[in-house]
Amino acid sequence: MDITPRIADWYKLAPAVMKGLIAAETALGASDLGANLIELVKLRASQINGCAYCIHLHATTARKLGESEMRVVMLDGWRESPLYTARERAALAWTEAVTRVIETHAPNDVYEELKVHFTEAQQVHLTLAIGVINLWNRMGISLRASHPVDTAQNAA
Repeated sequence: MDITPRIADWYKLAPAVMKGLIAAETALGASDLGANLIELVKLRASQINGCAYCIHLHATTARKLGESEMRVVMLDGWRESPLYTARERAALAWTEAVTRVIETHAPNDVYEELKVHFTEAQQVHLTLAIGVINLWNRMGISLRASHPVDTAQNAA
């Protein structure tokens, strides 16, 4: 597969829309979901979608927020790992259901567990955060956004 970027700077080509998307990100970041949870959700959706740019970005950001290397690495196997809280598990299950909505149709059992841990406002914010990262993933994958390549020393 050719991974050459297709459009160098999409921000310049759609500035009003990109500003709106960034404003949505900023507003979601100010919600009471918590920065770490939002990064885990963004990283998990990006893993599902296979967006290398976003995986790199959100894994890096999660680490900067204090997430352990093991929690970042184990995120793909969160169901089998004791490293995540019940609240995080509910958010991750919802992330998977919403990201794969064509397959899951956001099932009631996943939503019922979400309601145990999140207020209605938080449910809306979380669902919006999942929707926004899925949009970024679609932009990154379809336009072939290229993540930074770390030096060999930092990449291992």
